[in-house]
Amino acid sequence: MIVMSMVWEESVGASRWLISVSLQPCSRHQVTVSWVQGPEGRSSVPFHLLLCPQLTSFPSTRAVQEVTGQRGIVITRSTFPSSGRWGGHWLGDNTAAWDQLRKSIIGMMEFSLFGIPYVSTGADICGFFQDAEYEMCARWMQLGAFYPFSRNHNTEGTKRQDPVSWNATFVNLSRSVLETRYTLLPYLYTLMYKAHVEGSTVVRPLLHEFVSDRVTWDIDGQFLLGPAFLVSPVLEPVSRGPLVGRGSRRQNALGLIIALDENKEAKGELFWDDGDTKGEHTHRRTYVYIETSFHCQLNLLDVKVSQAGYRDPNNLAFKEIKIFGTQEPSNVTVKHNGVLSQMSPKVTYDHNLKVAVITEIDLVLGEAYTVEWTLTTMRDEEKIDCYPDEQGVSADSCIARGCVWEESASPGVPFCYFVNDLYSVSNVQYNSDGATADISLKSSVEANAFPSTPVNPLRLRVTYHKNEMLQFKIYDPNNSRYEVPVPLNLPGVPASSPESRLYEVSIGENPFGVVIRRKSTGAVIWDSQLLGFLFNDLFIRISTRLPSAYLYGFGETEHTAFRRDLNWHTWGMFSRDQPPGYKMNSYGVHPYYMGLEEDGSAHGVLLLNSNAMDVTFQPTPALTYRTTGGVLDFYVFLGPTPELVTQQYTEVIGRPVMVPYWSLGFQLCRYGYENDTEIANLYDDMVAAQIPYDVQYSDIDYMERQLDFTLSPKFAGLPALIQRLHGDGMRVILILDPAISGNETQPYPAFTRGVEDDVFIKYPNGGGIVWGKVWPDYPGVVVNSSLDWDSQVEQYRAYAAFPDFFRNSTVSWWKREIQEMYTNPQNPEKSLKFDGLWIDMNEPASFVNGAVPAGCTDSTLNHPPYMPHLESRGTGLNSKTLCMESEQILPDGSRVRHYDVHSLYGWSQTRPTYEAVQEVTGQRGIVITRSTFPSSGRWGGHWLGDNTAAWDQLRKSIIGMMEFSLFGIPYTGADICGFFQDAEYEMCARWMQLGAFYPFSRNHNTEGTKRQDPVSWNATFVNLSRSVLETRYTLLPYLYTLMYKAHVEGSTVVRPLLHEFVSDRVTWDIDGQFLLGPAFLVSPVLEPNTREVTAYFPEARWYDYYTGADVNAKAQWKVLPAPLDHINLHVRGGYILPWQEPALNTNQSRQNALGLIIALDENKEAKGELFWDDGDTRDTVANNVYLLCEFSVTQNHLDVKVSQSGYKDPNSLSFKEIKIFGTQEPSNVTVKHNGVLIQTSPKVTYDYNLKVAVITEIDLVLGEAYTVEWTLTTRDEEKIDCYPDEQGVSADNCIARGCVWEESTSPGVPFCYFVNDLYSVSNVQYHSDGATADISLKSSVESNAFPSTPVNPLRLQVTYHKNEMLQFKIYDPNNSRYEVPVPLNLPGVPASSPESRLYEVSIGENPFGVVIRRKSTGAVIWDSQLLGFLFNDLFIRISTRLPSAYLYGFGETEHTAFRRDLNWHTWGMFSRDQPPGYKMNSYGVHPYYMGLEEDGSAHGVLLLNSNAMDVTFQPTPALTYRTTGGVLDFYVFLGPTPELVTQQYTEVIGRPVMVPYWSLGFQLCRYGYENDTEIANLYDDMVAAQIPYDVQYSDIDYMERQLDFTLSPKFAGLPALIQRLRGDGMRVILILDPAISGNETQPYPAFTRGVEDDVFIKYPNGGGIVWGKVWPDYPDVVVNNSLDWDSQVEQYRAYVAFPDFFRNSTASWWKREIEEMYSNPQSPEKSLKFDGIWIDMNEPASFVNGAVPAGCTDPILNHPPYMPHLESRGTGLNSKTLCMESEQILPDGSRVRHYDVHSLYGWSQTRPTYEAVQEVTGQRGIVITRSTFPSSGRWGGHWLGDNTAAWDQLRKSIIGMMEFSLFGIPYTGADICGFFQDAEYEMCARWMQLGAFYPFSRNHNTIGTKRQDPVSWNATFVNLSRSVLETRYTLLPYLYTLMYKAHVEGSTVVRPLLHEFVSDWVTWDIDGQFLLGPAFLVSPVLEPNAREVTAYFPEARWYDYYTGADVNAKAQWKVLPAPLDHINLHVRGGYILPWQEPALNTNQR
Repeated sequence: MIVMSMVWEESVGASRWLISVSLQPCSRHQVTVSWVQGPEGRSSVPFHLLLCPQLTSFPSTRAVQEVTGQRGIVITRSTFPSSGRWGGHWLGDNTAAWDQLRKSIIGMMEFSLFGIPYVSTGADICGFFQDAEYEMCARWMQLGAFYPFSRNHNTEGTKRQDPVSWNATFVNLSRSVLETRYTLLPYLYTLMYKAHVEGSTVVRPLLHEFVSDRVTWDIDGQFLLGPAFLVSPVLEPVSRGPLVGRGSRRQNALGLIIALDENKEAKGELFWDDGDTKGEHTHRRTYVYIETSFHCQLNLLDVKVSQAGYRDPNNLAFKEIKIFGTQEPSNVTVKHNGVLSQMSPKVTYDHNLKVAVITEIDLVLGEAYTVEWTLTTMRDEEKIDCYPDEQGVSADSCIARGCVWEESASPGVPFCYFVNDLYSVSNVQYNSDGATADISLKSSVEANAFPSTPVNPLRLRVTYHKNEMLQFKIYDPNNSRYEVPVPLNLPGVPASSPESRLYEVSIGENPFGVVIRRKSTGAVIWDSQLLGFLFNDLFIRISTRLPSAYLYGFGETEHTAFRRDLNWHTWGMFSRDQPPGYKMNSYGVHPYYMGLEEDGSAHGVLLLNSNAMDVTFQPTPALTYRTTGGVLDFYVFLGPTPELVTQQYTEVIGRPVMVPYWSLGFQLCRYGYENDTEIANLYDDMVAAQIPYDVQYSDIDYMERQLDFTLSPKFAGLPALIQRLHGDGMRVILILDPAISGNETQPYPAFTRGVEDDVFIKYPNGGGIVWGKVWPDYPGVVVNSSLDWDSQVEQYRAYAAFPDFFRNSTVSWWKREIQEMYTNPQNPEKSLKFDGLWIDMNEPASFVNGAVPAGCTDSTLNHPPYMPHLESRGTGLNSKTLCMESEQILPDGSRVRHYDVHSLYGWSQTRPTYEAVQEVTGQRGIVITRSTFPSSGRWGGHWLGDNTAAWDQLRKSIIGMMEFSLFGIPYTGADICGFFQDAEYEMCARWMQLGAFYPFSRNHNTEGTKRQDPVSWNATFVNLSRSVLETRYTLLPYLYTLMYKAHVEGSTVVRPLLHEFVSDRVTWDIDGQFLLGPAFLVSPVLEPNTREVTAYFPEARWYDYYTGADVNAKAQWKVLPAPLDHINLHVRGGYILPWQEPALNTNQSRQNALGLIIALDENKEAKGELFWDDGDTRDTVANNVYLLCEFSVTQNHLDVKVSQSGYKDPNSLSFKEIKIFGTQEPSNVTVKHNGVLIQTSPKVTYDYNLKVAVITEIDLVLGEAYTVEWTLTTRDEEKIDCYPDEQGVSADNCIARGCVWEESTSPGVPFCYFVNDLYSVSNVQYHSDGATADISLKSSVESNAFPSTPVNPLRLQVTYHKNEMLQFKIYDPNNSRYEVPVPLNLPGVPASSPESRLYEVSIGENPFGVVIRRKSTGAVIWDSQLLGFLFNDLFIRISTRLPSAYLYGFGETEHTAFRRDLNWHTWGMFSRDQPPGYKMNSYGVHPYYMGLEEDGSAHGVLLLNSNAMDVTFQPTPALTYRTTGGVLDFYVFLGPTPELVTQQYTEVIGRPVMVPYWSLGFQLCRYGYENDTEIANLYDDMVAAQIPYDVQYSDIDYMERQLDFTLSPKFAGLPALIQRLRGDGMRVILILDPAISGNETQPYPAFTRGVEDDVFIKYPNGGGIVWGKVWPDYPDVVVNNSLDWDSQVEQYRAYVAFPDFFRNSTASWWKREIEEMYSNPQSPEKSLKFDGIWIDMNEPASFVNGAVPAGCTDPILNHPPYMPHLESRGTGLNSKTLCMESEQILPDGSRVRHYDVHSLYGWSQTRPTYEAVQEVTGQRGIVITRSTFPSSGRWGGHWLGDNTAAWDQLRKSIIGMMEFSLFGIPYTGADICGFFQDAEYEMCARWMQLGAFYPFSRNHNTIGTKRQDPVSWNATFVNLSRSVLETRYTLLPYLYTLMYKAHVEGSTVVRPLLHEFVSDWVTWDIDGQFLLGPAFLVSPVLEPNAREVTAYFPEARWYDYYTGADVNAKAQWKVLPAPLDHINLHVRGGYILPWQEPALNTNQR
């Protein structure tokens, strides 16, 4: 037995302990212990010594023994062998750090060897230097209890660390382990004896006992005491065993999870501050925080610090990096601020999971680092080809370039690939208009191993030309290099602004690269930080990652799919006379592509470079350009829609030419017409067959010997035939080739004058003409066609010279030759009066390579060092064209090599040809060119070349047209039925059907093949052709309008489906169908022997063109019949197509009657346009000599408006017929002309089956304005309820309102509905900042039949506040009405501009309504032109159509789905003490919603109105608001993404509060704690169970009789408990209710001072306090709980007064009461040191209706004329709350009715409460409020109310959080496990898992239910809870960063999947999963007995959070195992998540 006593001895300035020990049986004497001090004279207090050691001698030892007379002990710091004979030793002045625990074992074992056993156990327990951390000290106490010399010792200035300095848990822990030590002291004393007499060790390494076990030779984390007692301590934080103490969370190591995306990239952020300090430091303005960004790319992690205004006192560092989805990394290096650090990181790698963990790093928080690594093997898809050269690669040649050789069995993967960057970057400068950088070639032996000579240095210049377009250019800053001489339309000075730019640009330095990111989504659309960049004189290479695998463009080459295959394909670009063939570079060059991002946003990229090049696609996805000269000059277009990208591109390169009307007619051509008679006969046959046809061609047959500008004798009759054709309204196009014969023996002016004018291309340096051979024959020869081609060329083809069309002289020469061809001055009878020209062979083509002998002179240029992947790769660039050294001369006199400008030859010829056509004909004319380059479309059209008569060419022609749509050349088409080979009947029939919808529709084939024109087959073919061409001609007004839109806007004509439906990913791969414009769908048969076609119908309404029948298919494939005589054509709902009766040609058809096809959408609306001019005159658009008619249908009303009336058609055209698809039967058709009713009797025929109406016998003159109106039998879904009143409707009272009574059997459909508008509109004014209008109530007997008194007149004011936000307000202009006093953040003056606004607004007049349209898509997002608008004093109603059925928001009510059900549901909004329940209006009011449009664009709408209201949803889709007062004040946010909508909304209402870090910890509460002891016991149990937990609550139990600001005797110990909790790092939140008792018999300052300060709500007109009853009891009563509730309220509840928080006096009073609660001046011991306040019952709630007797005084306000659909509808608005007439006073002194501001009560309380918390605590604090309103989130969080312990509440809690995310209150969550009713075990377990990922994570339930906290169940539940909460705590840095982002940007924390993946329609309905931020997916179990969960994984890479395994699921559902102890969590690829080792709370000391 040991008895230990302590004697306290004090001396001046110091104190010591002397230890008196009685030890039985060792000694009966007092042992005094001295400690030999160091020379510093320090003193310390050891508190444990092993007693009675037998040690002798040494002066100090002898002195101790002599003066004490006892054995004594000496502890010495310095030792030498034999020191142990006289003294012990401690291991010195160690540090309070975890590594010292293991090191102390090592030290003890070493001193065991040294013969000093008593010190071999003696490190200073818990450390000498620095403050000890709780967990570490606890573990060290456990270890140190088994040191022989066991002492706890630390230095001055550090905090105490002795066992009694921590908390009760630590005391218990220490007591327990020391009792174990003391129990074993006899054994330990014996070991000391053995050491003394035998020299054996006390602390003994395991190897001393088990030396034969080699494992023990390395063990130093365990030890033996003697031979028999093994000690295995915990030596690391949060290690394998459970903790017994409460750790300090924010002091633990940080880490990163890097989840790589498909591009092996990821990004992330961390926000960090002290987590608690209040004030502006959390805002960007004062910068007291750290903001760190992480970016991982190319095996490199960049850690950048954008704000470093805070220094964490714990010296936090990132100690571990986990990388998901990686190959094995090695050679990890760390650079700190660019300097290599001396770290030796360790890598562990799991090959199965593909997860790497990097440890033994130390990246200090707040510092900048770069972590780099290499991969043991590079993924195949990442490899950039280092040796694409023509001659092939070997291992040696590869290595010579510094690249890696690695053979692969995978096709396409390069064996030789880059691993090093070749360039360095310096002098990076960013400015307001762009950026610059210097680029230098690194010095290396490999620098010269690549083709050609390096260009060094280089310069990068980035220019932000426009908000949606930028340029970046890499060039030689010291020497001029060739640049493409194609003019672009660029701003004179950059015209972008930082806030409006769609992009961000960064310049990467290691490796060099340009990175362009879309600001709105963060998507990287260009990232050239890939290896392999090279800039040599004749070889330039650059690679970029792509944001997705969806890439379109690059031409001209024949492609098998519209979307480019990225699986290792290389395509060359260099213009060439090459018929279409696989991977054969063809006629034109278009180094331009459009790419899609994963969310459907689109961008375009042009490389303006005309040198021979190739591009390689690889599945990274990535793209590599290799070009043979020039510079890198890129232009990037940000869209974001595909159609906008094309418009932006053509704006820069030039809009497409405006073609003449006749050019849209059908055209016939053949190479091989024998003579003009053959053409005449063909024409006559076509006329006889009545087949529409406009243009006849002649190929080179018409020339003499194929010589330009000549006429063959066989075609002597051609001039007369042309005249005849012209007389019949036909047109003629003739061909010209560029090559001019030089061998003529007869005068040939074209050549001789060309020589005189020096127009031909020559060799450089004064050389002669570069002669080639093309079509012209030598004169006087007879060609032997039986010879092979090469022999014919050699023997018969004349030498040909090539005009240099760059030269000004050539342009003049060319125009003169064309003029004389048109009007022959020598032989007028040979004049060829063509209407257009077809220029062929202009690549330029030659039949010899380079030139005739002696040929070419520069072998390097003709076969450059790098020869791209071209059809001529083995021959050289001069294959089938000119010598590359040939010299051309630009208009400014500059000399250029043909090498550089070869691919511009056709481009340079097109413009002068087009100008010549116009000049000689005097008309618009047309040019068709074979070779094109970007901007060729400004002057010409293009056919797709010399194709083949084969089935595959049909689909390829669609692909080709869609590509040329992207290239800005909409007038295009393929040779119908094929050029080469004989056409087959069925194929030609199908091709005629398809070709009838080519913009350029021409049937053409070559000589030697059989005829294939329509009249060459049989009668069936004739009929088929006639039919389909009549359809084309019928639609020519529509097609011509599309050409006009292309000409002025750059929009596409042949339009891929993805351009209109990019949110539907199915369309991204469709290339067997196409649209003409937005509205006409062509679905051809493309395969033989097929009589049906499978067509895709995107999400829209589609009608069969022929019948008008609705196909009833949306977002689905459908099999359609397709007999041989039929092509499937469909019209899209929502559009109006103008048409005209067809005729045999356009000259005739343009005289026929016009008509309209109106295809209604789901909203029964449609729109369209018609462009009309004379069809032939030049520059009609530029000169405004045209008509532009706009058609719109809404509300059974067709408006024909004329926006441009500069042309009068001579044929007096008019619209004679209107077809309406998808309508009910119209009747009572009336026509108004310029607003005046005209006397006409339109006739209506209607097909009930097809739902098609045809209106005839009308005459709407073209160019005039009309309104056509009709009435319909209103569809059920269109009916707007006319009588939603409380008392119910009857036929009589319905009719009294002027409405229609019609009963319906369909649930929800109103029997009484509107048919008339009640208001008229006048004085509509539009101005730069908005619009205004006057609104007047029409005079009618019904106007007073609606609830309340009409307000008349009204005023509409529309304000364009921002480009993305507008307001419209309807109010009384003559009388002030209540308006919501919630301040909004609006610009002082509107800050939008017409060109940048996302919206257009129009004010409808009949009926009145505001229409808001999204400019980019035309989608109508608000349209209140619905009947039923009403504005009465106490009843206001407005309805709007919705753009889709996808609507989210409106609260606070419990919803069963996130998406609102629009099938006839009405929901009330009025704040109420109402636990969540179906359609029960609950605590808060949020009249705000977010809507999606059909393409996935999002918008938000706020009605700023606080009166009682309801909203009705109906399947129109439409929405009706009904409110009981105020004004209509709407704010509309245009997004266009869901996340942007939320950010824009919170920017206006106010950003969410920045919560303290600790508030993200787990929280516990219960209503019904008996006393403070119960709370203390709960806390101790949680500590013992080691469950992380930060906040303890007390509900109203702590108060005396539920009185605010009092303390119940049962909770007398609460102040001390709070102090204890806070000492342990915990936080406390207390509840306050607003109601204040007025019945107190003892002093109650809260009330008496409230009366003095006049803070309580009173009756109006000087009335008294409005008394209610809530929780406070009367004094001195004993409540009989057996009574019913109402009896208890009546007998026991005190009268309470309600503070009016609007008043300034109330805010001061409230803060004072809270201050004195915190620091009680009367009874300091009752001070409650809370950290946050929870405000409840603040709807305000009362237990009586209105007031205690005498009650309320105004029956109208308490039960208004229109009582909304509220839970209290039968009782009135005062149900469970105050009287509505109660008066409140705003801060400015204005008096308002509670009727108006009731729902603002909680809002008004939140801010002063938050301010009070901050003022009294001095910290940031938190407020949790029950009642909320827009902007409440600025000051508080919110829980989802008093829910029920039921399974359905789990899903509903997700829905609620997502809704409050929209509402701008991200700090939210539900009561975990439920508030009401007993929780069931499994449900509570699942709810704990779910709730662990609520931002506000609290377990809370009510009195009388069983406990449900984590320690109230069993050990399994404890483990489950601990596990999931440790996961939460691990992720708190990420969650805290999300809260920061919400605070500064307004982004969401709990994020619906649709916010990140809106292009994926599946996500639009998902509410059983959610994201935390963009990157963390939570997929909980929400149903009982489930052990798996079906989770959806959108299109991204997803990793299991726990293992890092890739789930290998994209855009698909997947069944996941979910045992009871598991919640499925996944990390999204592309993101980096910061994390921190978890502990038991978040305390920061």
